[in-house]
Amino acid sequence: MRRNVLFVLLLIALPAAAQIYKYTDAAGNTAYSNQPPNGTKAETVELPPLNSVDIKKPAAPPAPLGQTSNAPQARYSLLALGDLPTDEALRANNGTFTLQVQIDPRLQPGDLLQLLVDGQPYGQPTNLPRLQVLNLDRGEHSFAVQVLSNQAVVQQSQTVTITVQRVHVGKP
Repeated sequence: MRRNVLFVLLLIALPAAAQIYKYTDAAGNTAYSNQPPNGTKAETVELPPLNSVDIKKPAAPPAPLGQTSNAPQARYSLLALGDLPTDEALRANNGTFTLQVQIDPRLQPGDLLQLLVDGQPYGQPTNLPRLQVLNLDRGEHSFAVQVLSNQAVVQQSQTVTITVQRVHVGKP
């Protein structure tokens, strides 16, 4: 019983502890305090409600291009870009290099490979598993390959990010 009374008293005192008082001190300055000053007229300050932000769970990420949640199995068990450096920059003095596409089983008739550089289609779709990049600027770039069938994306590889290193010849 004694604990319940103490608990109720704490609940009653809690809002009073959160009160803010405004008063003018002896020098004529406006001051604020959580306790009213002795012998000075103080007025209570009504504070606006606290700001709050509703936290929303992020939506599930969209399926990669060409794949939907109700799609059957992927057409290719392996689709990746190979022969890329993993721990160092790719040195291409003139910005030209070739990317190898690893694909299993072999590319089916009617399917084409489309290179993506920085998320945008690069060059023309081809049925060759070697894709050439010409005069690419130095810096960090992302690469992926898509399989197209009748100009529709059937499957896409994971995106690989590498740094291209070029010799500086007075060009930015």
